[in-house]
Amino acid sequence: MLNFDFYAPARILFGKGTQSQIGSLLKPHAKKVLLHYGGGSIKKSGLYDEVTASLLESEIPFVELGGVAPNPRLSLVREGIALCRKENVDLILAVGGGSAIDSSKAIAMGVFQEGDVWDVYEQSTAIEKALPVAVILTIPAAGSESSGDTVLTNEEKKLKYGYGSPRLRPLLSIMNPELFFTLPKNQIANGIADMMSHVFERYFTNTTHTDLTDNLCEAVLKTIMKNAPLVIADPKNYDAWSEIGFSGTVAHNGLVGMGREQDWACHGMEHELSAIYDVAHGAGLAVLTPAWMSYVYKDNLSMFVQFAVNVMGVSGSYRDPEAIVLEGIARLREFFNKLGLPAALKDLGIDEENLELMAKKSTGAAFDDESPIGSLKRLYWQDVLEIYKLVR
Repeated sequence: MLNFDFYAPARILFGKGTQSQIGSLLKPHAKKVLLHYGGGSIKKSGLYDEVTASLLESEIPFVELGGVAPNPRLSLVREGIALCRKENVDLILAVGGGSAIDSSKAIAMGVFQEGDVWDVYEQSTAIEKALPVAVILTIPAAGSESSGDTVLTNEEKKLKYGYGSPRLRPLLSIMNPELFFTLPKNQIANGIADMMSHVFERYFTNTTHTDLTDNLCEAVLKTIMKNAPLVIADPKNYDAWSEIGFSGTVAHNGLVGMGREQDWACHGMEHELSAIYDVAHGAGLAVLTPAWMSYVYKDNLSMFVQFAVNVMGVSGSYRDPEAIVLEGIARLREFFNKLGLPAALKDLGIDEENLELMAKKSTGAAFDDESPIGSLKRLYWQDVLEIYKLVR
């Protein structure tokens, strides 16, 4: 096990009706709030009225900025930064899923940046200050409600970068599984793939003596896989959503990755799909993850045997570990397929035209500054291209 520093101060308020408390919860922390959200779904559901009523009841003035899109855009973040500065906002309330939260975090740190906020993402500049962010979660997937991470798309440059800082962990997050009931099934499936990938990126490691976090990773994955078909079949299954929602938080609050080298190659490869083709992040991960496994498993066969047996329930002779691994990968593909997730890049509308460009961008080779991605197996752009080709 490696040295680590675990710090996860985000407060999670879980349960039915908890969103109605948002005004009283924010009162000690905010004099003026930016209400930041996506499309019209929170207005159709009545959540918008409930949230604004709670803010008004607690006498918290607010301004609002909607329009957050999947793969949140730099242009809207810049608009939000200008609005916060003009209105002297001192807290941002994100109502939505990972995109609304990530956009809020970008605005929160951009308010205090002298230059453009994109420079922070592009240069991984350490930030000294950010506005506090609070969350009402409506889509469990990204885990951004408890993490210090944010991902942003520069639509002009067709780049998608992530950034992380402890200063970006939300002040508090409200999770009421009832708010997930109206999600469409494709969005549910994408979210499942996303939160599973957050565990995979930490689970598959060359670090040894990690029994506790191995078991935590496996428990989260099995909980997700048990309950995912239940919420697909019945989107109003509160108990199953409770398991899924909290799993998404634990998958990405840092706990399951403590003391172990992490990988993150699949996320790096998928960001290029989203940057150019604007595909749903979870859908891209569902395509790439089994392909990545097929390409790298021989570099740590025992880790993939453990996954196949402990998570995917594969049995067989340990004298033929490769057969066990391949069956585990096949079962993961089958699980994704049963959720209705895509299996190939062509299912995402991606042809071969930009495969080499995306591979080179993922490692920096396109910018003459290559740095291989991943840690279980270091991947150069030629490796990434081969993985893309496995699922073209």
